Amino acid sequence: MSEREKKSFAFAASAVLFWSTVATAFKLTLKGMSFAQLLFFASSTSFVVLFLIAFSTQREELERFFSYASVKRNFLLGLISPFLYYLVLFKAYSLLPAQEAQPLNYTWPLMIAIFAVIFLKEKLRLKMLIGLLLAFTGVVIISTRGHILTLRFHDIWGVTLAFGSSIIWAAFWVLNLKDERNAVIKLTGAFFWGVIYSAIYVFLFDSFKIQNWQSLLGAVYTGLFEMGLTFFLWLKALELSSNRGKTSTLAYFSPFLSVLFIAFVLNEKILPSSIIGLFLIVGGVLYQRIGKLRE
Repeated sequence: MSEREKKSFAFAASAVLFWSTVATAFKLTLKGMSFAQLLFFASSTSFVVLFLIAFSTQREELERFFSYASVKRNFLLGLISPFLYYLVLFKAYSLLPAQEAQPLNYTWPLMIAIFAVIFLKEKLRLKMLIGLLLAFTGVVIISTRGHILTLRFHDIWGVTLAFGSSIIWAAFWVLNLKDERNAVIKLTGAFFWGVIYSAIYVFLFDSFKIQNWQSLLGAVYTGLFEMGLTFFLWLKALELSSNRGKTSTLAYFSPFLSVLFIAFVLNEKILPSSIIGLFLIVGGVLYQRIGKLRE
């Protein structure tokens, strides 16, 4: 393994490890603040981090931050993510056990595949349909806690939100793909507006008063390691990699590592249905990616 590949692996492994902890961080933080407050404080942290990264690496592009074209694009991107995406996701985590919310949200790669067929005119292939079938079977198993024949959902609203968050992320991905600006610049702009949207939401429907100030550390952690710094680490990993397809598959270790944190830190009793469903979801995602690993 070359020195460049070693650095790529180190960046990717760090990102995967951080992403593996965030489901646990969400649940711990939501004990001391509302889902809307978590969105505001985490988004604010992420914006500061991304702005500093953009200032140090993309200063010339950052100078056009408030141009009409940039503002128009960022206005819409920020509305979809971080605002709508994390508002829905954090609400789902406030309703569901982490072991259920996390894998249900992890259906986003399949939603992206569906959106690529609908909006980008990619071909609908048999392996994609098989992957979708496997993953959605996993969704039903998790959502019903194994009562797949009776379809007795434990919390239909929480399930709808967790699964719906993946659809919102897929919409963000399509818009983001059509925007040819630097990735850090795009995210910085999106989070700038995300902070504004979330501040307005908290002002109108919630409160900036936090029940437990220790939870603010959890919000900062979320902003750093779910949204801001970890994304930069992942970008660096892909930039240094000679095989982005294979490097990207490392991300699929994240939900399995996440289950360990959920079990040992949150002390959630991991249900067999959660494990089976997670394997089916990740298996379905990986199966429909066969053939792309050499890209």
